Amino acid sequence: MKPNESASQTQISKTVILHTPQDDHRPVYIAGNFNEWVTQDSRFKMDKITEGKYEFTFPDDEKFQGELIYKFTKGDWSEVEIDRYGNKTPNRHWNDNQTTRIEKVAKWRRNWLPYRPSQLPKIQLISEEFEIPQLNKTRKIWALLPHDYQTSDQNYPVLYLHDAQNLFNEKSAFNWQIDKKLAVMSDYGIGNIIIIAIEHAESDRIQEYNVGQTVLGVGHGKKYIRFITDTLKPFVDQTFRTKPEREFTGIGGSSMGGLVSIFSGLIYPEVFGKLMVFSPSLWVIPKLKLGFLDFFEPQETRLYLYAGGDESETMVKHVSKLRNRLLKRESLQGKMKIRLSINEHGKHNESFWSDEFPKAIEWLFFSDKPE
Repeated sequence: MKPNESASQTQISKTVILHTPQDDHRPVYIAGNFNEWVTQDSRFKMDKITEGKYEFTFPDDEKFQGELIYKFTKGDWSEVEIDRYGNKTPNRHWNDNQTTRIEKVAKWRRNWLPYRPSQLPKIQLISEEFEIPQLNKTRKIWALLPHDYQTSDQNYPVLYLHDAQNLFNEKSAFNWQIDKKLAVMSDYGIGNIIIIAIEHAESDRIQEYNVGQTVLGVGHGKKYIRFITDTLKPFVDQTFRTKPEREFTGIGGSSMGGLVSIFSGLIYPEVFGKLMVFSPSLWVIPKLKLGFLDFFEPQETRLYLYAGGDESETMVKHVSKLRNRLLKRESLQGKMKIRLSINEHGKHNESFWSDEFPKAIEWLFFSDKPE
């Protein structure tokens, strides 16, 4: 230390050593107040010393000299540290002048589980036979409200989801388990959202989700979308404490439900600012034309696109092509923010869409820094 340099000005290198008895092949990252809580920041990936032991030395920089607040993750909040009982752990604080700190993680989350039953959303049946005047039909529709909806005075963003039969129904062989995912998400501040779940039309499902003339014939998708924008959304906004503005309103689904969600956002950008599109059936429109977009006033929109590499020979190719075409579209320049998520081993089923659901919700509704 120089003669005129005070002890407070001396910078020290801090090293954290982590022990975890429940180890696996996933790498360990540190997320905290020093990197805006980014959960998979390669700059803060820990070195694996042996099975169950990791080490990381913070850069010798002034920003790391103050109090460090952090958590350990295996890559994102769905794989964050938990205690031995499966509960959320408090943030870790390092505010002394010790150069080494030894930490321990008992367990890690996997796919956002386990969950606390007390945090489960309140599932409310809106109607057994909600009228769809645009199609001259009725439909069963559900609302999943935040667990503390009745005791809070908050207004919430809303996500409209198709195929409600497969979203939270324990009796279904195909189940996203969004109720359990939302329970865990609420612990991390990304579960304060209302989900409106619309059951599909059984044998008429494909026809309802098919927009316009495709290889499947003439669909009723445009009428179905108008039902959501003109009939259902006004009812929801009058009935529940919502944030009705487009920047707080999303629509999403998988397969044909993903396809109709794309068109919902592109045709009604004034209604939907968030699109959650999993494994869309783009094959039904092999020559998708985007010229119709020039007739609409584009607005800032976030689109979360997911595809699995083991779904079909063309799924990843079609989804990647759609992303590139939207980003290159002159009328959408600076307006369309897209996150493309590819799981090379992903199959075309609810299990993989369930895995992706919390990540999409976080990025679409609770992230201030879209990619």
